[in-house]
Amino acid sequence: MAGHSKWAKVKHFKGAVDAKRSRIFAKLAKEATIAAKIGGGDPNMNPRLRMVLLKCRSANMPSDNIERAIKRGTGGEDAATYEDLTYEIFAPHGVALLVELSTDNRNRTSAEIRAVLTRLGGTLATAGAVSRLFHRKGQMIIPRDAANEDQLMEIALDAGAEDFKAETEGFEIITDPAHFEPVHKQLEAKGIKCASAEVTFLPTVTVPLHAPNAVTTVNKLVEALEEHDDVKEVHSNAELSE
Repeated sequence: MAGHSKWAKVKHFKGAVDAKRSRIFAKLAKEATIAAKIGGGDPNMNPRLRMVLLKCRSANMPSDNIERAIKRGTGGEDAATYEDLTYEIFAPHGVALLVELSTDNRNRTSAEIRAVLTRLGGTLATAGAVSRLFHRKGQMIIPRDAANEDQLMEIALDAGAEDFKAETEGFEIITDPAHFEPVHKQLEAKGIKCASAEVTFLPTVTVPLHAPNAVTTVNKLVEALEEHDDVKEVHSNAELSE
C-alpha cells in the first residue's frame, strides 16, 4: 500500500517482512550508490544523497549497508550510467500514478514497465496528464507520541512550513521543497524524530476508493511497479477508506 497513504507508507517501511525488507534495502542501496556517484559521498555537499539517507534511516537500514553503497558510488565499482525517468500512468478506476525510476537501460525498463501495465490494467498517459495532478512538496511525518502538538506546530511554522496537520496517528508537516531542509533541521535540533521525511509528490486531487475489489486492483498494480528493480517511488492519488 506504499504510495496510497502517508501512514500506510510509514508502516510499509517499519513493518516490512524479511523478504520485502531485503528488497527495500537493495533499492535504497542502489539509490545511495547512484547519488554518491553523481554528487560525491559527502551528504553535506550532496542534497540527493542527503535525501536517500533520510529514507535509509526511516527504513532502519543498517549503517554498514549504507556505507558499502556509498563506497560503490565513489570508488568507481559501479560503471553503469543511470538516467532518471518519470512515468505518468493511469491505473484502473481513474487513479493516477507518478512513477520515478533510475535505469541504465531505458529500452529494457520501458518494455518491462509496459508489460506490467498490460498485465494489470494500467495505461501510459500523455505527458502532463498525470503530473498536473501532483505538486512537489516536502513532507515530514511525526508519530503522535514523539512531540507535543502545540510545540511542534510552533517550531514547524516558525521554521517556514506551509502547513501543519494533526491526525489520529500523528502529525504531518508540509513545506515548499526549498524549505524542507531548514524545517527538518530545526526538528532534529529540538530532538524530534520523524517517522518519514522526504521531498515527494503529493496529489492535488484524490480519487476515493471504497469497494474492496477496486482497492485490490489498484494495490496489485502499485505493488508490481514497486517491485521492479529500477523503480524508486510510486506516487498515487488514490484515497483509501480506513
